[in-house]
Amino acid sequence: MSTAPPPPSPPGRTSPRTFAHRARTTARDALRDAGVALVTPTGSTEALLSQASRSWMRMIPYVVALALVSSLLPTTIGVLIRDYEVAGALAGALAVAQTAPLLLAVTRPLPAWWIIGSANVLCAVTTLDATADRPAPWLPPAIVGYAALSLALALREKRRTLVAVWLTTTVASLLLAALSAPDSRDTSVLMIVLSGAMLLVGTLIKDRREAQHKLAEQEDINEAERSHRALLEERARIARELHDVVAHHMSVITVQADSAPYRLGNLPPGVVKEFESIATGARESLGEMRRLLSVLRSEDTAGERAPQPGLDRLRHLADATVRAGVPVVLSSPEIALVRELAQLSPAVDLSAYRIVQEALANVVRHAPGALTEVLVSTDRKHLTVAVVNRPSKRPSSAPLEHGSTGHGLIGMAERVRLVGGTLDVGPLPDGGFRVAARMPVVEPGGTAPAPDRPPTAGPTSAKEQPRP
Repeated sequence: MSTAPPPPSPPGRTSPRTFAHRARTTARDALRDAGVALVTPTGSTEALLSQASRSWMRMIPYVVALALVSSLLPTTIGVLIRDYEVAGALAGALAVAQTAPLLLAVTRPLPAWWIIGSANVLCAVTTLDATADRPAPWLPPAIVGYAALSLALALREKRRTLVAVWLTTTVASLLLAALSAPDSRDTSVLMIVLSGAMLLVGTLIKDRREAQHKLAEQEDINEAERSHRALLEERARIARELHDVVAHHMSVITVQADSAPYRLGNLPPGVVKEFESIATGARESLGEMRRLLSVLRSEDTAGERAPQPGLDRLRHLADATVRAGVPVVLSSPEIALVRELAQLSPAVDLSAYRIVQEALANVVRHAPGALTEVLVSTDRKHLTVAVVNRPSKRPSSAPLEHGSTGHGLIGMAERVRLVGGTLDVGPLPDGGFRVAARMPVVEPGGTAPAPDRPPTAGPTSAKEQPRP
């Protein structure tokens, strides 16, 4: 006679048999996951606190583990022999198994937990018959060692493993407490609460450490992104400025080529046609440059039409810095400086001015009131620009200009690299700072300077005073 199948459950309701099956499946999966977690330690075998910045901090786990073993080992042996009447050899073996693995817990806490946990259970079973008016099932020294082991576990293992460890501890404590003598002093609750508290504290410490590590990594990423963005912005700014310089010369070429037949007169048709070709090519190049520039210009720079400055405006820059409270000494007098400018390419001229401008702005920001020297010299092939400031005796104030002149050292380095030069920056032994750029007089691909370049004249200050 066959058994009829159970009646179907109403829609939206789960039958008791289905619910029980799901409960069994869930419990079986949870037990399997817990077992896997207990036998699968983390892949790292580094010592606890091995990432600490100071060597004495890295030694703390070893010192603590050695101190615990040195104190708990003889204490456990004495308690087992005196209070629980365990034989000396067995007491020594149990004590070693309960305490010595604490040294292993510095690098491999989960294997150490297996050894210490098994030894604690064996010790509890061994002392069941002698627990009248004694702590049971766990000995006080075993509770102390297990609490330290729980902290080491929490600092290294995953949360799933920690939950499995605490559940195992709870089940073992309750079972052994049920087997202990009725008149014994129950220590199972103390073991459950203390081990859980240490696991929680260790988890919080590990989470905080991981959060700090991730925050530091994110700060490094943000700093790299900021540097990269500053570099791109400075390159775009340099491109805009160079466009303004080159556009001026291209416009001059166009006008000269267009007006040459009228200014010179009686030119052969071939020459007139050649001038027309030059003017057409110059206009096309200028148009291409402006189309490319439209990609680089941002909304706040769309209306810039002022001519780009050069070293001929260094005196104005020095005077403005002096008015901001920073005494500036300029190394080249105005007349000699203008004569030098006639031999400079526009890119080198603009880059040199911007480097001095940014360096003086940094002096105003970070070393207000510091005596500053601006040195400009040449050896016919290279232009050297240096800004050297002495230590400041006043706190920093507002910058020289409302708008940023660039991106500090990033912008300086990019400008010098653009013209094929070198940049040297760094603090001085007396507390000052030095920025020095050495650039070829003619940028790569340009025309060599005239051989009769006049020498650089002697130094005077922004107020025509001798250098100190």
